[in-house]
Amino acid sequence: MIDLHCHILAGIDDGPETMEGSLALARAAAAAGTRTIVATPHVSWRYGNDSATIARLVAQTNAAFADTDVGVTVLAGAEIAMSRAADLAATELAALTLGGGPWLLIECPFTSVAIGLDELILELEEAGHGVVLAHPERSPAFQRDPQMLESLVRGGVLTSITAGSLVGRFGGTVRRFALGLMEAELVHNVASDAHDPEQRRPGMADELREAGLEGMTEWLTEGVPAAIIAGEDSLPPRPRIDFAKVAARRDSWWRHGPLRRAS
Repeated sequence: MIDLHCHILAGIDDGPETMEGSLALARAAAAAGTRTIVATPHVSWRYGNDSATIARLVAQTNAAFADTDVGVTVLAGAEIAMSRAADLAATELAALTLGGGPWLLIECPFTSVAIGLDELILELEEAGHGVVLAHPERSPAFQRDPQMLESLVRGGVLTSITAGSLVGRFGGTVRRFALGLMEAELVHNVASDAHDPEQRRPGMADELREAGLEGMTEWLTEGVPAAIIAGEDSLPPRPRIDFAKVAARRDSWWRHGPLRRAS
């Protein structure tokens, strides 16, 4: 599997503080079936990271992983805050893409409104970038207005939700919304958004299986992220899932939300 969103670099944000912590996270990821991790440290006003620092740490991390034969390869990327994306030079944005492809991972706001997001996305697309939205299921703005997210997806934006959201690690509201987004075909990738090997662990397949969505694991964690990194013109075909059967396997918290299936 390919983990498109993971805070594995040491000492750069709220992920591991040391290389030993990065190794522990990588071992947990490998045990869960992950072979490629895109390092996505925060690029924000709080964490003033830049592409040169990220590239240097990726090289150091891969060297350390090779010495221990952990079985995981790290690619460079970033999780860019909305407020920082608008401030970065074009050359810097180009160096912060996911795995060297054309796509940028933009952090969804944790506020009840997403003022300026559509304008930012348009500017990034006009500059030649694709936009992947990180953890939209955890954004109060999209929970409040899911049609806004649907409109962005119809316009070509991709979404990456956190695996733990599907099994309640961020609460019942987030879980229900994440499952609703899955059913509405508004999710293109599931990533770990891992920060450590235990509390914010790097699993994906187990969470999809627990949510009854194992039939989408390959598409969500291999096919789509590979296409994003390679800059393919289109994504592989989405597998067909009978959500009525998935719902029948769930507990009573499964409910059909206000979302409709995206065309």
